[in-house]
Amino acid sequence: MPRSSDGPAEGVRTPDAVVDVETPVGLARALVHDPAGGVRPAGVLVLGHGAGGGTGAADLQVAAEVAVAGGWRCVLVEQPWRVAGGKVAPAPARLDTGWLAVLAALADDALAGPGTGTGPLVVGGRSAGARVACRTAVTTGAAGVLCLAFPLHPPGRPEKTRAGALAAAGVAGHVVQGRRDPGGGPAEV
Repeated sequence: MPRSSDGPAEGVRTPDAVVDVETPVGLARALVHDPAGGVRPAGVLVLGHGAGGGTGAADLQVAAEVAVAGGWRCVLVEQPWRVAGGKVAPAPARLDTGWLAVLAALADDALAGPGTGTGPLVVGGRSAGARVACRTAVTTGAAGVLCLAFPLHPPGRPEKTRAGALAAAGVAGHVVQGRRDPGGGPAEV
């Protein structure tokens, strides 16, 4: 159900719709951004936030802006633990459960989904959200994954690589890393 808000924080894009989604692990929130002028979207990009922040993260906002400018619908997903006011992300299985429920609800709804004729579905996210998208990409039917600040390894622990998770996504992927990212830079991708 769409709900009203007091408006976004500075630098945060105002969504065209805000939809609360019941999941098995609590209430999630989908912030829907559409291309201007009622244009039928070329595709749908669904992005999740990281473990330490929300959908207002600068890189998620830029990705939404670029997607919408390119004629895509972008849905930023706020995970149930974050909607409930939690400060620490739960275990990966719980994150995946919430994410998959949101993707299923979006596909079933007129909001966005591969079944609505709106083009390809691309999933992704920032940091932990990118890991969730990689683990679930095949299950969601995604054509690709967009990973922003993917944590290739825990900070300062390059020997504990998570790079295999990118290949295990089972779909085409694109990774955007900062040069000073403590979880791994572009050369490590």
